Amino acid sequence: MKYRVPAIALIASAAIATALTVEPIRAPDDVAGPPADAEKTASGLASKVLMPGKGTTHPASTDLVTVHYSGWTTDGKNFDSSLSVGKPVTFPLDKVIAGWTEGVQLMVAGEKRRFWIPEELAYKGKEGRPAGMLVFDVELISFKSPAPKETSVDPTKAPGDVQRTPADAKRTGTGLSYKILKPGKGARHPEATSSVTVNYSGWTTDGKLFDSTYERHEPATFRLNRVIPGWTEGLQLMVEGEKRRFWIPEAMAYAGNGPVSGDLVFDIELIKIN
Repeated sequence: MKYRVPAIALIASAAIATALTVEPIRAPDDVAGPPADAEKTASGLASKVLMPGKGTTHPASTDLVTVHYSGWTTDGKNFDSSLSVGKPVTFPLDKVIAGWTEGVQLMVAGEKRRFWIPEELAYKGKEGRPAGMLVFDVELISFKSPAPKETSVDPTKAPGDVQRTPADAKRTGTGLSYKILKPGKGARHPEATSSVTVNYSGWTTDGKLFDSTYERHEPATFRLNRVIPGWTEGLQLMVEGEKRRFWIPEAMAYAGNGPVSGDLVFDIELIKIN
């Protein structure tokens, strides 16, 4: 996803935001320095709540935040504002100047706050950037955690929890345990007789890989009433695109009558319900 990058964001970028072509936002009366009733953190960041928000949850340093803001130098010059373009901006909170990263974490959604950011928490005298202490009015509209980064993990390598079911796994009434590794899309689930196409790897609890579509470089297609009971039950919990890890007790696996014995662990990606 691409974000509009405000002047306070991505300090290492090559150029600052272009000059505003609309009327500048008027500076507050206390732009020259923080008033006596402003809060101050140990880093030297000063702030004052202009409008309280709702709730008690604060953004984390890596969250994606959506804000409206205006920024001034202490002589009252407005150098950037989302209000001038009439559209809030969204960006990762750890990709902006240090004063923003610290300050916005003090806020809750709906809150508006004024910040006096000392130069060492702003651009630190970097050429081409606003110099000295900066003043920002920030309204935190919303925030959310970033999407998890995809990693290139070998899908045939036994997971770290192959030996035993972790405490955060969910468990059904039959004893089947599972954990969602990647959410899917939609609300359609396969039925007990559905034909499905999947990628999967299976291990014994000592970490031995005994079967995998990834080694054959081709997904498998079969009917859910033609596989072990743990698969028949487990796949019906999934939606297309989802990936889950299952810890299947022996009674729901081969029950001592198959190519491998004991409890089994499977990572399964449901590609398609046919």
